Amino acid sequence: MDKIFSRPKSLKNIPMHYCPGCGHGIAHRLVAEVVDETGLREKIVGIAPVGCSVIAYDYWDFDICEASHGRALAVATGIKRCRPEAFVFTYQGDGDLASIGLAETVHAANRGEKLTCIFINNAIYGMTGGQMAPTTIRDQKTATTPEGRSPEKGEGYPLKVSEMLAGLPGVNYIERVSVSNPDYVKRAKKAIKNAFNNQIRGEGFALVEILSQCPTVWGLSPQDAVRWVEEKMIKYFPLGRIK
Repeated sequence: MDKIFSRPKSLKNIPMHYCPGCGHGIAHRLVAEVVDETGLREKIVGIAPVGCSVIAYDYWDFDICEASHGRALAVATGIKRCRPEAFVFTYQGDGDLASIGLAETVHAANRGEKLTCIFINNAIYGMTGGQMAPTTIRDQKTATTPEGRSPEKGEGYPLKVSEMLAGLPGVNYIERVSVSNPDYVKRAKKAIKNAFNNQIRGEGFALVEILSQCPTVWGLSPQDAVRWVEEKMIKYFPLGRIK
């Protein structure tokens, strides 16, 4: 019998630490598949900052550099400018990219750095205890918004990072996807490959925002977390190519 499905070469054959139902493992595999298919394994450098993805270097079998919280795109900029022949990408969560690292995100995008960013949006701080994130949606309960996020109470509105960055002239490609069902996973892989090819062609900044379920911190079963993404998150963060 011919083998038609197997583990990507760029993904190590070890157990992952992510919670049952978490979307990070799916995103890791998609990145690994795209790395294999684009032949980038020997020239790619990934940047994994602080957050749930902090030990991504344990899972991907290619060069990974660790960055301080929020500084992934600053580190990526330095590596790309010193080694322009390298393919450089970041893998960041919403707290890292859109809160402590927002300045780095905006300015790297505005400069049109030839980088690729994989942005995991699970609408909460997953690793540090479930606090409200910049992307926490309205009425969502978190450790710091126990009654639900309320703009009227001074907690602000959920930040639409992709739409915000799309207005910058240095940005060349942005798409929002989800990993909440098999069809969406296929679309997510296509978006990641598009973003990788964007850098291969030497074009400007590219970002793929991936809506990802976080059952443990949301306090939901994996099945309910998937439904929550599709019934709640996608309404506020619509899927599709934004630029």
